[in-house]
Amino acid sequence: MGDQGMIRTALITGITGQDGSYLAEFLLQKGYAVHGMVRRSSTISDERISHIADRIHLHQGDLLDQHSLVRLLEEIRPTEVYNLAAQSFVPTSWEQPIFTAEVTGLGVTRILDAIRQLDKSIRFYQASSSEMFGKVRETPQRETTVFHPRSPYGVAKVYGHYITVNYRESYNLFACSGILFNHESPRRGPEFVTRKISQSVAQIKLGLAEELRLGNLDAKRDWGFAGDYVKAMWLMLQQPAPDDYVVGTGQTHSVREFVEIAFGHVGLDWQKHVVSDPAFYRPAEVEILLADARKAREILHWRPEKSFEDLVVDMVDSDLRRLDKSRAPLRTAA
Repeated sequence: MGDQGMIRTALITGITGQDGSYLAEFLLQKGYAVHGMVRRSSTISDERISHIADRIHLHQGDLLDQHSLVRLLEEIRPTEVYNLAAQSFVPTSWEQPIFTAEVTGLGVTRILDAIRQLDKSIRFYQASSSEMFGKVRETPQRETTVFHPRSPYGVAKVYGHYITVNYRESYNLFACSGILFNHESPRRGPEFVTRKISQSVAQIKLGLAEELRLGNLDAKRDWGFAGDYVKAMWLMLQQPAPDDYVVGTGQTHSVREFVEIAFGHVGLDWQKHVVSDPAFYRPAEVEILLADARKAREILHWRPEKSFEDLVVDMVDSDLRRLDKSRAPLRTAA
């Protein structure tokens, strides 16, 4: 890993996303030089990293383009690479299954192969997902639980997971996968159910909306705080040997519970506002996901810190502040 005096350099794909922004903050605190890969698009959505924009370095690159990945690694010479980029919204994966496979699945191979060609000492983190378990074979789910993905996204993540294992075993790369269970925050995209709920609660409280339409209220997830989970990613790359780890809270909550806490926090009766709409049900539903994160606790000494209730309340409060600010009248300077 070079001598201790050297500044460690990290490359994060998907740096503008929820996890990428929290990881960038965390690594800056650790004294890293932080580089992020962004896709060339007409607008780079960078509001999640705007507060640290002057302390990180952004580069254009694309998981669909092998050459851009090799060029980036040559230019940055990272000691650690965190692959957080993906087409990560499950419903979109049914509408765009080929694109999801290319980015979320084959994209992992492209970046691993670039590392293999250029510098095998680079430590690599792959963002695996609890969606790989899908139609679960056992509860709770651990590292040895059989995968049975129930969406094109889940299938692509299984490919990304196993190609990471394959490169570790075939080329002796320091390559790890974190099988992360659902992790949320005020930075979660508004298309995800948790953020959809927190945003709608804020809108209803402020009189900007009347109802919230949701799919399966009985779906259960193991929900944690994204800011806690990025620490586990980093810890995996600090171990003496590479391995895969399940990361989650070990507690499960239904969508209904999330709704109850969110509406209750602002003093509203959720039953007067929430409509269960079959249009939001998945073609193949994942009923329950629950993590057995014992290995991460014992080896990484990682534990989630923020409780489920605090997470829900934080998300609602953040959306209330944002919406209240956006509708406040412009004040002219006296």
